[in-house]
Amino acid sequence: MTLNENDNKITDRAWNRLYNRLEQDGLLIDTIPEKVSVRPTIIKWSIAAAVVCICVISAFIIRGQRVVPNNMLTIQNEKDAPTLVSTLEDGSVIYLSEYTSVRYPYHFSKDKREVTLQGNAFFDISRNPDKPFIIDTKQMIIEVLGTSFNVMSKDDESFSLSVRHGEVKVTSKMDGKTVNVKDGETALFHSNDLQKIKTVDINQFKSYLKRVHFKDQRLADVVKIINANSDSIRLKIVPELEDRLLTVTFSDDTPYTMAQLICLALNLQYTQQQNTIFISQK
Repeated sequence: MTLNENDNKITDRAWNRLYNRLEQDGLLIDTIPEKVSVRPTIIKWSIAAAVVCICVISAFIIRGQRVVPNNMLTIQNEKDAPTLVSTLEDGSVIYLSEYTSVRYPYHFSKDKREVTLQGNAFFDISRNPDKPFIIDTKQMIIEVLGTSFNVMSKDDESFSLSVRHGEVKVTSKMDGKTVNVKDGETALFHSNDLQKIKTVDINQFKSYLKRVHFKDQRLADVVKIINANSDSIRLKIVPELEDRLLTVTFSDDTPYTMAQLICLALNLQYTQQQNTIFISQK
């Protein structure tokens, strides 16, 4: 017996087992006229193919209908990556350091804006007195109305929050102790105690801007962030460009260089008048 003949016999036995199983489960319908002679192997292949197709189609239908639990999204930054910048639906901006993730809903609820943070991030929160912004970390609950601050919460043992502008309320999950932190102050969790001190490292805010990465962000949001961190040159775009999506990385670039990179990425043009750079269609 040749190798081919042996393989064919093994294959036929396998299909026979499948055929018998389908027949026992009542999944076979005899639609072949008696007068037509068709090889049993072809019939078995056709039936098996039909069953597989049905299973595949069903799987796609099930996957398409799958609902994401709690309608939550996650932004995550990797090791040695530049700061990942993302604008939320309320206009608040999050700057994620490496090894950092933020989890948040598709849409905020009517009475609050709540996210979960793991790692280090800088927040620039849009002010909304009727809808406080709440950040849940392993050790603390942070509540703000509208301000900018840096949070460091990489592990269970350490936590610090330094306020750049505004005021933030920090509450310890361990004992419920609360401190209000203002400009130039830092909330520090040390030796299982939440305390408030003067901010020492004022350069911690600038460190997020050395290398920043925008992924599929609206051009209007990117320009807003550039202008918020520039003391001299400002960028301005025409309204029809606001919703264009941009993926780009800036490495300690000037606003002028950023304008060049934006135009290169989106096939746009720019002109400069005094301290303003105008970006428009070609």
